[in-house]
Parts: sequence; structure tokens; C-alpha cells
Amino acid sequence: MKLFVGLGNPGAKYAGNRHNIGFMALDEIASAHHFAPWRGKFQGALCEGNLGGEKTILLKPETFMNLSGQSVGEAMRFYKLTPADVTVFHDELDLAPGKVRVKTGGGHAGHNGLRSLHQHIGETYHRVRMGIGHPGHKDAVARYVLSDFAKAEQGWLDDVLRGAADGAPDLARGDSSKFMNAIGLRVNPPRSSGSVKKAEKKPEKMVEPEDTRSPMQKLMDKFT
Repeated sequence: MKLFVGLGNPGAKYAGNRHNIGFMALDEIASAHHFAPWRGKFQGALCEGNLGGEKTILLKPETFMNLSGQSVGEAMRFYKLTPADVTVFHDELDLAPGKVRVKTGGGHAGHNGLRSLHQHIGETYHRVRMGIGHPGHKDAVARYVLSDFAKAEQGWLDDVLRGAADGAPDLARGDSSKFMNAIGLRVNPPRSSGSVKKAEKKPEKMVEPEDTRSPMQKLMDKFT
């Protein structure tokens, strides 16, 4: 069994925030793979389904970001899971918008949701770091992550979310490379080879009309 966790804040006020891209990813996965309806459990919203032959639980903690670890820890204890069974989708300031990276372990880099997870389940869980870019100054970070994605960002955001859903079965099977490829195919789809050059037409060969004159007529025409 796998536990996919999306980080975010509950409520309509925060639904479109950059900080909620983890929630958005799980919503897309649940929809694309026909998971059971969401229901309240473990201080969060939970739904169940199958990804790549693996029974998978999707969990969106509703404790607010800085207490996310409480919800995740409760779910892990109930299902008897280890951090190796857990993959967390979260926003990443240190990656450009549209960039995604997968890693296991490491620090929380000041992310309140990850800090809470470290406190409750340790740091050896898997992570899908979903780039949202940096506002340029640390004093602007809180306002930036709690602001909605701009209309101009909807294109790449939709591609990333759909790509994450496409690759979710591979991620559940532990194949992060195929998961990343699925996102890449959405964000940077292969270009067509371009229009094939039309073969240049060769000039048509002029066909001389057949000469039906008799030898005598040819001789006479030569001197007239």
C-alpha cells in the first residue's frame, strides 16, 4: 500500500494558492484514475484507489500546513506504513515554475508543512517537489505562497498537474524516472518533424511531335 500526501491549506480561501499545489496534484490524480469519493478521516480528506497495481491512499491534511504531520502520522499508524511508503507532493520555492523533482529525505528548507512531517514521521519519506518559483526576497515569501497562481501561469500549471496524474501509476510502482517523463511529455511535448519539403518538380521534358514527312518531302522542304 502507498500513501500519497498533498500539502496545502483547507478551505475555499486558499484553494488557488501556490502553497496548495500539493492539494491540486492529488485532486487531479483522484479524478484521472477514478478514485472513490473523498471522505473525512485522520484530520484530513482521504480517498482510495489503485495506481499501477498498488492500492493507494490519497490524503490531504486539513490541519493547516504547519500541523500536516499530525494527520499523516495518524494515517501511517492506522495502515501500519513506514516513511518509505509515503510520497508527499508540495510546493517548492527553489525550483522554477513548471519544474518538478523527486527526492527522498533531506531538510525541510523552512517549509512549514515539511517541518511538521519531519517532527511526526522523520525525514526519510519521498517527495515530489513542484516548482512555483521565488518572489526574489525572503520577506515576500509568505505573501507569495499564499497568493493565487496568476492567469498567465495556468498553462504550465495544468500541464504539470496532468503530467503528475499521467505518471502517478509509475510513481506508485517506484519508477520516478517514468513519472518524470510523463510530466515532461505534458510540459514539453515532442515537436513534429515540421512540414516535409515538397519534392521539387522537374521541368517537363518537351516531346517533339513525330515527323511523318517522306524523305522526298523532307528534301524539298529543305530547299524551299
